[in-house]
Amino acid sequence: MLAMKVEHINPFIEAVYELFQTMLEGTVSRGKIGVSAGSSNPRDIMALIGMSGHTRGTVALSFPTTTALAMVGKMLGQQVTIIDETVSDGIAEIVNIVAGSAKAKLVRDDDRPMDLSLPTVVRGNNYSVEYPSQAVWLEVPFKSSLGEFSLRVTFEQNPS
Repeated sequence: MLAMKVEHINPFIEAVYELFQTMLEGTVSRGKIGVSAGSSNPRDIMALIGMSGHTRGTVALSFPTTTALAMVGKMLGQQVTIIDETVSDGIAEIVNIVAGSAKAKLVRDDDRPMDLSLPTVVRGNNYSVEYPSQAVWLEVPFKSSLGEFSLRVTFEQNPS
């Protein structure tokens, strides 16, 4: 059975704020944290990354096209107008930065490491992402100076 604790999501929220402060030089604010049916409300582009170790789970960031283009353009320092491999790579890097920053905040006293998988990016507007049926996803909508997007996180504790 998968379990999700609200304190697991805080490092990811902090990581999103740090991303905007340091790399995107923009403003961001979060909406209300809620429980998500993982397959609901797909966006035009979604990046997923797995985490394993003392805690296993998945982090997903999903964006409308306009937000993805604006965020990657800001990272590259140039205007980006089409979703292509460069944008997919940029979105993969964004989820990697957020997950890596959160991972550092989730370190436990027993020094058991957590590992990140390679990011997966899904593009298009006619897809569904299926998650294990028992997974509980916490979802955080964000509004930013670069557009809206959402963060979803699910975890299960591994026995010690």
